[in-house]
Amino acid sequence: MRTLRGVACCLILTGSLCAQSEFRSKLVPGERIAQYQDLAEQWLAEYLRVDTTNPPGHEMRAVEFYKKVLDSEGIESQVFEFDKGHDRGNIYAVLRGSGKKRPLILLNHMDVVSSDPKRWKLPPFSGQIANGYLYGRGAQDMKNEGLAQLVVMVMLKREKVALDRDVIFLATADEEVNGDGSDWMIKNKPELIHNAEFLITEGGYNFIEGAKVKFVGVDVAEKTTFWLTVTAKGKPGHGSAPMVDSAPNRLVRALTKIIAYQTELKLTPTVEEYLKVMAPFQPKARAEIYRNIRKYLQDPKFRASLPRDELNSKLRNTITLTMFGGSQQTNVVPGEAYANLDVRILPGEDPRKLLAALIKLVNDPNIEIKPQSEIFRKANSSPTNTELFAVFKRVAKEHFGGAPVAPILSSGYTENQRYRELGIASYGFSPYAVATEVSSTEHGDDERIAVDQVRRGFRVLFDVVTGVAATGQD
Repeated sequence: MRTLRGVACCLILTGSLCAQSEFRSKLVPGERIAQYQDLAEQWLAEYLRVDTTNPPGHEMRAVEFYKKVLDSEGIESQVFEFDKGHDRGNIYAVLRGSGKKRPLILLNHMDVVSSDPKRWKLPPFSGQIANGYLYGRGAQDMKNEGLAQLVVMVMLKREKVALDRDVIFLATADEEVNGDGSDWMIKNKPELIHNAEFLITEGGYNFIEGAKVKFVGVDVAEKTTFWLTVTAKGKPGHGSAPMVDSAPNRLVRALTKIIAYQTELKLTPTVEEYLKVMAPFQPKARAEIYRNIRKYLQDPKFRASLPRDELNSKLRNTITLTMFGGSQQTNVVPGEAYANLDVRILPGEDPRKLLAALIKLVNDPNIEIKPQSEIFRKANSSPTNTELFAVFKRVAKEHFGGAPVAPILSSGYTENQRYRELGIASYGFSPYAVATEVSSTEHGDDERIAVDQVRRGFRVLFDVVTGVAATGQD
């Protein structure tokens, strides 16, 4: 696959030779681009050596890394250590524009998930290169993108790019667990971010298929979690004396109904646009469905097939049974048994309505269905008819061989959800192309990124940022 990645990168870079002048990275002399490439590789290796495993986090270690670079470049920054006892904090930096347009935020999180060194070829925090890949926890999620954002800030400053809007760099703590870093920023420093028009963070993907990028996925909407616990109560007793209405039996009957339940189908604008963009890549029969999804949603045969179709989760709220609990001994009938449900809610949907429907469906006074948390974040989305989304399309055409841009409804979570609530159009966009087998190392063993992508990804992001923020880009 290393050969294919090399071919893909060559095709992409060769195609960029006929770029329009609007792509400012092409105006930077080759020797300075080479310097930025070296810095990107050097800084990411250094950053990957900073252990910010969460829990416990210790993100102030990463703040120190960022602060050192920003200070050396003369870029204005502020550090917010909101939990000194546990070494947790955020860093905020800004390059000032004319104020003609509202700010752009480049958001990244500094924490990473845990790793087991015994399962890795190279130590998770070594930042070592092997076979053309840079290894380290966070190489995919998301120290790679934080590094690209840092290099872009440095390029904007060194190249003296005139800006019509402030460009804000914001690195936060605790995204992988509770989101405390962003929550603290929104609550305590709203004046620094509330007026932003756009935000770019993780969430997009650009998969290499064959020798080129098939399409550029931009996260514009996300489902949100609405985790539920189903608890059944009954009379406890000895396992040798079966009881029809025991707690486990009640639970099984309730779960059988819930598993069979199909939530209402809903076609969101994001999914409809995504299907139209992706239709040309499908087999003929499948392409027909993608292009005419509204018609097929009225077809009973197609509707019946959806639970086994990958489109199912894009078209409805989903309910997944994930956990059971009951007796601690085989010969003891417990007085209580429970199961957990991972429920994902579409943008615009009311979780309370779904909860009420499940309670009515089960119809058992000895069954309780409750949310696991009183804190619920409503699913939301950002429009695709914005200036920034148009820039994504232009840059994708230039840097990714004309690949179309597909708006993505994600079943996962990013911090986009928090910032959309402030009225900021927020998007998940990656400046890197990646093979599927490499992308799958995110949160897994041997997480890594191709060195050639490290050396070119910042140029993609630079053209996005200057396309939406530089003076004269109207």
